[in-house]
Amino acid sequence: MTAHARRSGVATGTLLSTARFLEEDEAFLHALQSGHRGAAAAFFERHADHVERVLVRVLGVDAEIPDLVQEVFLRALRGIGDFRGGPDKLRGWTTRIAVFTARGCIRRRRARWWLRSIAPEELPEPQADDASPELAHAAAGALRLLHRLPVDERIAFSLRYLEEMELREIAEACDTSLATIKRRLARAQARIQRLAARDATLSSWLQGGDG
Repeated sequence: MTAHARRSGVATGTLLSTARFLEEDEAFLHALQSGHRGAAAAFFERHADHVERVLVRVLGVDAEIPDLVQEVFLRALRGIGDFRGGPDKLRGWTTRIAVFTARGCIRRRRARWWLRSIAPEELPEPQADDASPELAHAAAGALRLLHRLPVDERIAFSLRYLEEMELREIAEACDTSLATIKRRLARAQARIQRLAARDATLSSWLQGGDG
């Protein structure tokens, strides 16, 4: 058998293993915790889009997102042996790692002296090619407001109103109580309303219920 044939056989076998794990939850989790080589690929296949979406909701459009996605999965694979939930809990556990990773990224950036001098208007703006100028302005302004919130309030607000997660899901992802999440959301909403009141477009956007 040629080297090419051997490589093709390995690749085909990995794809078949990944497909099988994607269909069989219990087998997938067992294989993942056992270190099966195809399980890690299946894990990524199942949850990569969700992890990326959570990171983007919290951090905004960011050049570091691909690296942070990899960081989330490296953390998850290192800790999977200690995971004690069933297959239905794996998504929430992965979300928690994504939130923890995003929080660490925000705090690292805020600790850097040079970032403190960046004006809010210089932060990356989301792309919305089909949006009206008013909506694009409001979306960019809302992102700048999010960047000004305390870290935990920003995460709670982003997961609730951008990712549209349920309150209990957010509490689980943030590893805290439901009551704490409700308080964080209330504080975040109050801060955003105060800040948005200084911008006519944002103020009318939020008051109109589109926020």
